[in-house]
Amino acid sequence: MRKGTEEKPAIVVRPEAVEQYLREAFGPTARMLGAGAMGSGGQGMKEFGYGKPVCLEFEVDGQVRRGVLSIMRGDKYGHQFYWDRAAILMFQFEAGGAMEKHVRPMALGYFDQDDRLVPVARPKEFFLLSEMAPGYDYYLDLQRIQKTGLEARDLDMVRSFATWLARVHSLKKDDADLYLRRVRNLIGASECIFGLVDAYPHPYSLFPPQRFCALEKRIIDWRWKLRGFTHRLSEVHGDFHPWNVLIQEAGDTRDFAVLDRSRGQWGEPADDVATMSLNFVLFGLYGHKELTGDFERLFMAFWETYLRHAGDDEIFSVIAPFYVFRGLVVASPQWYPGHPEDVRRGLLRFLENVLGDERFDCQNFNRYMR
Repeated sequence: MRKGTEEKPAIVVRPEAVEQYLREAFGPTARMLGAGAMGSGGQGMKEFGYGKPVCLEFEVDGQVRRGVLSIMRGDKYGHQFYWDRAAILMFQFEAGGAMEKHVRPMALGYFDQDDRLVPVARPKEFFLLSEMAPGYDYYLDLQRIQKTGLEARDLDMVRSFATWLARVHSLKKDDADLYLRRVRNLIGASECIFGLVDAYPHPYSLFPPQRFCALEKRIIDWRWKLRGFTHRLSEVHGDFHPWNVLIQEAGDTRDFAVLDRSRGQWGEPADDVATMSLNFVLFGLYGHKELTGDFERLFMAFWETYLRHAGDDEIFSVIAPFYVFRGLVVASPQWYPGHPEDVRRGLLRFLENVLGDERFDCQNFNRYMR
């Protein structure tokens, strides 16, 4: 079992680096006059702070200016990663200057790997440039199977998915607070269960408000159950579904690449397993009221391979709310407007039924469809 660590050296605020930053942010005439810790009397009865501000005195074009350089520290309150802290500081930079009587933000920047201060000037939107990998979207294979049937290479591919996931999930991390954060996000984040519920039409004829309300109450019970599984925190993809997988072919060999890792590096392995496996159900429900035939074979091949390589019997005790999250996605009339009504009804029925078992029964999936 691999163990993951994320220890990083502390940031060193060097005077020469600060002065270079000031020149880049305010122009070539900027010159640092002095720097020091912010106060010495503590924060009164407030015992918990988010960082250690540094007072700066500098001049620009001969005019003396004073500022406070703030650096957030990581903590269990949703600030474990530098991108969490970046979001808070970006908000403060944007919103602070728009409020009456609020101290004015002067500049925004980041520390690079060499503890150099790099300015972010007048940000409007951020972007990411990624390599373009060869291949085609895996969902096209599932559409082909719907039309022409299952081939041996299709079973080989889902077994490759499961083997890869088991290897990824073998990297563990001892951080109970981070596991609990991921459970909170699963339930309450705007792009997860409660957010998805709010995105459905209101009222929704196929799933009236009283059914959504009952579903959310049962999810809260699962939140408390999952508190006993913090030891399961593992490396994950976070959004492993057929639209985020590229199939790569070279002669007689097939491989795959993955896209769009989401919601962080660490989480519950059941999230990835539920995300991919429920898509076999989705495609299998077209023209059928239950999971049968080719897509049942894919579903079982994926599960059996994952269990053989991961050795994770405990996953059956935690996967239900992750199936609810992914089910709300694939049943959504906004994300998947073309579903026949019977497919959508079947998926929504599954969401309710899967929460009723203490352990998910993958061998008898269709009892969740009745």
